Amino acid sequence: MQLSRLRGLVAAATLAAAGLGLGAGAAVAQDKSLLDQIKERGSILIGVEGTYPPFNYTDEKGELIGFEVDFAKAVAEEMGVKAEFVPTKWDGMLAGLDSERFDAIMNQVTITPEREQKYDFTQPYTVSGIQIITTKDKADELTTPQALEGQAVGVGLGTNYEEWLRENAPGADVRTYEGNVASLQDLRVGRLDALLNDRLMAGYLLRQSDGSVVAAGEPFAKQRMGIAIRKGNPELQKALNDAVDSLRKSGELAEISKEWFGSDVTQ
Repeated sequence: MQLSRLRGLVAAATLAAAGLGLGAGAAVAQDKSLLDQIKERGSILIGVEGTYPPFNYTDEKGELIGFEVDFAKAVAEEMGVKAEFVPTKWDGMLAGLDSERFDAIMNQVTITPEREQKYDFTQPYTVSGIQIITTKDKADELTTPQALEGQAVGVGLGTNYEEWLRENAPGADVRTYEGNVASLQDLRVGRLDALLNDRLMAGYLLRQSDGSVVAAGEPFAKQRMGIAIRKGNPELQKALNDAVDSLRKSGELAEISKEWFGSDVTQ
């Protein structure tokens, strides 16, 4: 009986040790930082819209191009990995980051106090402001944020512009859109009085238009856009900041900007 009992105790101890071993192995795997996982994978997963020219969009050949595509590839190269893009609608972009569909967002995410409570950001890689876009006949009238009161104003759904408009022009008739094509068309035919967008995007849109819409007034509410990542990943944040620093010092970041905007919009 004593021998059987001893054998049972030994068996139980062996199983417990095995269990501890498995647990320790799992813990080691879980302890790997996101940066380590990215390096092992050989690529960083990046959330982009893929429909947001000139920042990131698909050309006639079906290839993803744009300022942020070139920027992301350069950042990834500095980190010793490849950029792997995950196209996602803007209104689901932050949720996609939360659910770990990708490691980072490089899609003109404005750094705001509210977002900084939930996400970590790198240093800004573009600096901009909000631009009013309207028709020629209203260009002298809608030149300031105050002038938007009582006007039908189009903004991107879930964007910083929608948030700003609701907070700062409560009397405006806010209308949301998932893309720029529909909002520009509504502006042209008189369904909207104005649009709010990034001044960089505004310049691009106006170059693509037929001349019936214009930028009104000066940009306002200065904005800084950075790479967004989930909180709790300081190693990744540092690696991304180091990469942006290197691109800035070498002049490559400015070169990418000038290629797409004709000027350095990164500082």
